Amino acid sequence: MTTTPEANQTPRVKLLGKTGSALGYMIRDFLHRSDVPFEWIELTNDEQARTQAAVTGLNDGRLPVCLFSDGTRLECPTIRQMTEKLGWFRDPSRSEYELAIYGAGPAGLSAAVYGASEGLSTVVVERSAVGGQAGSSSKIENYLGFPSGISGAELAERARQQACRFGAEILLGREGVRGEFLPGKGVGYLADGTKLVARSTICATGVEYRRLGLPNESRFLGAGVYYGAGASEASLCRADEDIFVVGGGNSAGQSAMHFARVARSVTMVVRDASLKSTISKYLLDRISAAPNVRVSANSEVTALEGDEILETIVVTNRLSGIEQTFATRWLFVCIGGVPQTGWAAEVGIVRDDAGYLVTGPDLLRENRPPNGWPLDRNPYYLETNVPGVFAVGDVRHGSIKRCASAVGEGAMAVAFVHRYLADG
Repeated sequence: MTTTPEANQTPRVKLLGKTGSALGYMIRDFLHRSDVPFEWIELTNDEQARTQAAVTGLNDGRLPVCLFSDGTRLECPTIRQMTEKLGWFRDPSRSEYELAIYGAGPAGLSAAVYGASEGLSTVVVERSAVGGQAGSSSKIENYLGFPSGISGAELAERARQQACRFGAEILLGREGVRGEFLPGKGVGYLADGTKLVARSTICATGVEYRRLGLPNESRFLGAGVYYGAGASEASLCRADEDIFVVGGGNSAGQSAMHFARVARSVTMVVRDASLKSTISKYLLDRISAAPNVRVSANSEVTALEGDEILETIVVTNRLSGIEQTFATRWLFVCIGGVPQTGWAAEVGIVRDDAGYLVTGPDLLRENRPPNGWPLDRNPYYLETNVPGVFAVGDVRHGSIKRCASAVGEGAMAVAFVHRYLADG
């Protein structure tokens, strides 16, 4: 099967691989979220693998193979190799920046646009593709200024271009692993050994997708189990297939409506009694009106079965305990996320019980700053208990989980960065 997700664009990349390849899924997701036109060529037998991908067979360790329009061939590539080939991998150009931003989701990209446009030397670190979780959304319909909606990937790519035009440096394929914060200076250490020095820091790392916690779950990643809205996979679904989406929030609703256009049926598996309290009304109305979308309320997925790829799932009613088994090779998990903020605990940044970074007024006790706060003023609204270190978007305690809110926090944080730098 050959599928071109970006049907109206000339593919820059041909990706050849077999069904159930976790790496193949990761590359498809990366290309989709990066708004790179690509063609996925599914290899179904050894002969196809030999003739089309020039490998020995479907089990050849060189799969998947990426073919670029200039003739370059990459075998079993890493995301970093893809980033390098696309010309997006770069080293920092400065020994020190005024602002370092970790995370290139809506909040981080917004901070980059406003920081760079206002004259701050700005660097952004992102371990994968720009856009964060919003980048995997098929369509964001309630974002101001886009009455017909916009895909998360397109919104992120526009923001990336805008930030770069103002002079922000974006380091893709990099991951921060450790930080040190001294008076007036922060040092971020990346996984590849790169060291970034900046006078101020904005943490916009978002959250990791929450897992179901089931046996076999990791084995089926990219082979039937997917996290997030899964916009990159919609074109691979057949019209005779049944898709399951776990979750009752907006991302789950958007995913269900997106897949409803291509699949025979979509079932939303929801722990609550209904969607009314967890989803925007415009989405609720569309889900209710869609003839091939149903909601399995008071339910959860309790088992995953299959050989090389997902074949069946078990859905259990939380009230009656009744179990039902469904055949499917598509399960999309949209049940929120978990902040990855272990690094913050190591440097003494305050987190709440769930691991989110605490900022501004939430740090105060009887209108007094937290213990160890070294300045005469209270922490700014988005500032952590370490002066000059700010948190925005989903990673922040008490944040509103909306794209527009994240963008607003990114812009607001830059205003506080200016104040902080002026104080110093």
